[in-house]
Amino acid sequence: MRIGELTRRTGVSIRLLRYYEEQDLLHPERSSSGYREYVEADVTRVRRIQALLAAGMGTRRIARLLPCLVQHEDGLRLSCADLYGVLVAERNSLLDRIASLNASVTALTAIIEASPAGPPPAHGR
Repeated sequence: MRIGELTRRTGVSIRLLRYYEEQDLLHPERSSSGYREYVEADVTRVRRIQALLAAGMGTRRIARLLPCLVQHEDGLRLSCADLYGVLVAERNSLLDRIASLNASVTALTAIIEASPAGPPPAHGR
């Protein structure tokens, strides 16, 4: 399939697909006329890239991780044991950020609940 079809199937822009290629995340073949040619597996690969980016991972780490993700009937598994610690550290970093955000929400909620309803009147009016 060509890049336009991959864009339609994944919702990812052509520009972003080209960026993924520059970052060594996608490896399309080239036709004799120079067009990028993608295979069905690239649809899944782009979706995995999107999910990992949404989880806060950088493209360098994703490039290392993608070849080690293997689909099994019960979900994805890691086939490279040396990356297990990397994923655990990434998960722990996310959990730390979630805890920090939750603390911020709690603090803001306390301020909002202790304040009178609505914003204070503007000065000079």
